Amino acid sequence: MPLKIMMFSDFICPFCYIGFEVIRRLKPEFDLELEWRGFQIHPEWPAEGLPVEKVRTPTDMDARKAAWQRIVAMAEAENLPIKPPAVFTNSRAALLGCEYAREKGRAEEFEERVYRAYFVEGENIGDEKVLARCAGDAGLDAAEFATAIWSPRYDLRLKNNTLAANQRQVTGVPTFFIGEFAMVGAQDTETTRMILKRVRERMPEAQ
Repeated sequence: MPLKIMMFSDFICPFCYIGFEVIRRLKPEFDLELEWRGFQIHPEWPAEGLPVEKVRTPTDMDARKAAWQRIVAMAEAENLPIKPPAVFTNSRAALLGCEYAREKGRAEEFEERVYRAYFVEGENIGDEKVLARCAGDAGLDAAEFATAIWSPRYDLRLKNNTLAANQRQVTGVPTFFIGEFAMVGAQDTETTRMILKRVRERMPEAQ
């Protein structure tokens, strides 16, 4: 049987991008079944985006630069391209879009495309035109996507995701639940592989 993983994440989190790609690479090895749950961490940011330099003091910028040096080093160790976004953007539309993509069976493809748009191509994923293009690249109908994501049912699903996160005491992203075991934060491939092996050993029903 597949080893089921529930992942709480947000598209604007670089560690979610790294953690998502690590899990994707290990899927064939462990027969993983990934259940993605969008969990918005900065609903106050506007969809049009906030230029980083306008909302960060020089001290903040120095801290951000140091943090991103660590993030880039971690991504490079996993052979993942990444660069710091120039704009802080609201991820709500992208999270709604992923609920639509999940319904259409294209969630993983859409997630990969949105992460790449934000962390590699420097796109504003709060822009609905950008998201529709990502949807098309992920094999979805871009025109249908643009209107469908505002359906109340996707909004309800995001609220349910938040409720599920609160029930599981999730305080940050990414948080992975492998069965009832919680793995917080992105780990490198070898560490994640070791954790998955240990969880499998303790879950005979997953054999």
